[in-house]
Amino acid sequence: TVGEGHAVDVDDTPAEAAVRAEARRWLESVAKRRGEGDGAWRAFRARTDDEDQSQLQAGKAWQRTKFDAGWAAIHWPVEHGGRGLSGIEAGVFSEEQVGYDVAANFFMVGIDMAGPTLMAHGTEAQQKRFLEPMLRGDEVWCQLFSEPGAGSDLAGISTRAELDGEEWVINGQKVWTSGGHTADLGICLARTDPDAPKHAGITYFVVDMHAPGVTVRPLRQIDGAIHFNEVFLDDVRVPVDHVIGDVNDGWRVAMTTLTAERTAIGRGGQTGWREVADLARRLGRNDDPEIRQALARLATREMIQRWGVYRVRTALARGEAPGPEASVLKLLNSYHVEDVGSVVMSVLGTAGTLWHGDAPDNGFWQDVFLMQF
Repeated sequence: TVGEGHAVDVDDTPAEAAVRAEARRWLESVAKRRGEGDGAWRAFRARTDDEDQSQLQAGKAWQRTKFDAGWAAIHWPVEHGGRGLSGIEAGVFSEEQVGYDVAANFFMVGIDMAGPTLMAHGTEAQQKRFLEPMLRGDEVWCQLFSEPGAGSDLAGISTRAELDGEEWVINGQKVWTSGGHTADLGICLARTDPDAPKHAGITYFVVDMHAPGVTVRPLRQIDGAIHFNEVFLDDVRVPVDHVIGDVNDGWRVAMTTLTAERTAIGRGGQTGWREVADLARRLGRNDDPEIRQALARLATREMIQRWGVYRVRTALARGEAPGPEASVLKLLNSYHVEDVGSVVMSVLGTAGTLWHGDAPDNGFWQDVFLMQF
């Protein structure tokens, strides 16, 4: 516990310990530990279209493996394909999974953002249509929220949707769409009442990313990888049954998505101080006192971040909405990405100037550094 009235669960309960033991046994039976496999856990910065597709297929295969064994999203309700366990127990599985060489970074928008939103606001028919393919990894989701003129002020969106019979017609532009170039479906905010105050008059849609009128323009980043995209919506027709929640009530629905996003991003990535320490050991830099201090700072920040995660998981396990700690976690993770990249460059030394095949681990660490920009 931390402070009177602010109890936080940090030690495994008997139930959590049982999940950890079961997860570890299962992972040992189907996957190799990091350092023993082919490096699938590093698959997140594809440099070519072929590599992008190869990594995506590896991610889909791992997601199907988890689905078939009941590990795809154990915190989801049983009726939607989960085990009905707590957010803390789901975190236990994630903590175990991170030690294995698996491609596990491809379905956050769907499982951690769109899924909870559909369960909270979707109809039974919508849940039946979307949730199982999402959980199985058959359909990839993206988030069509931010626009060139509406990022931090999300309610300032200008994308519009007009009703035409049994379909909505959407026109507008989105940007910074993670994974939009490989997505099948997108969660989209559009203004349906231009005369209402900006937080009202917004509706939440599910958009088919392969529909006529959807144009995805990848934004290739400094390391040559594609993560973000521009998405243009020109007379895109969306069935009325693809509205999530009520018409003009999309802001309230979006808050469910954004809270889930902050929590998911706040959990952090798969590259932390242990991986950087292993790199230092392999390069003979682990006895350097400055490197050791930098690694200690990374470890300390990761522990602080983990305590924040414990707070969020504890709230979720009690059926409570997470507080501002979810937003703080997202900010902390941004700092963490920057810190990891900077320490990596210190560890690499002059090898940090190398690129791709000439660099240690095929340039993976240079990609980690460049990801912060």
